[in-house]
Amino acid sequence: MNASHGEPPYEPAAHPAPQGAATPPGQQQSQQQGQQLGPQPGGRQAGQQPGQAPDPYAQQQPGAAVAAPPAYRADQAFAPGGGFQWAPISKRHTWHRLLTAALWAVPVGALGGFLVWRNGGGVLAVVLWVAAVLLAVGLTGIMAELDRRSFGHAERADDLIVTHGVLVKRLIVVPYGRMQFVDVTAGLLERWMGIATVRMHTAAAATDATIPGLPAAEAAQLRDRLAQKGEQRSMGL
Repeated sequence: MNASHGEPPYEPAAHPAPQGAATPPGQQQSQQQGQQLGPQPGGRQAGQQPGQAPDPYAQQQPGAAVAAPPAYRADQAFAPGGGFQWAPISKRHTWHRLLTAALWAVPVGALGGFLVWRNGGGVLAVVLWVAAVLLAVGLTGIMAELDRRSFGHAERADDLIVTHGVLVKRLIVVPYGRMQFVDVTAGLLERWMGIATVRMHTAAAATDATIPGLPAAEAAQLRDRLAQKGEQRSMGL
């Protein structure tokens, strides 16, 4: 062009690439990657269909840490909430269940062994019967320990929550205003071991809650607190 016509003069490139020159391999590969991973029309990612949510893991750089998806556990449905912690029951609850099973195993094992021997079972059959009874006692002790660990209770502002269960987990919420009465029970073996069971009774039997294996002093204090809170909520109604 002529500069006299008001147009800028033509300036050739400083370093024009010769025609037919091959592009360096590194530059060619980066250009291909830019074409493949570049933004699509409308701000979509490569391979993304219209209306599809973008994949946050689609363009992870090599060696970069991949963010793990959030994990949710079923136990979160049985959390006390509000920053409360589960109050466990006494370890003597396990020993109570184990001793109860052992006391039942003595007459069952003796009577069963005698009947097996009387019917011509022989010594081996009697030994097998006694071994089966001892195995049942051992399994009872294991289940008792798992049951003790599953028990927990928490006193919140308006209600008492109790959770328990080994194979089937259960959570019971007992509002203080719905409690009719609270009782404390203890058998001969429980009294000897210094533990008791606290039961909360409501109008609906399905919402009754039981907390076994509490030390006797703690059971009495829990009974008094629950009775006082129940009276306060009833007067408020």
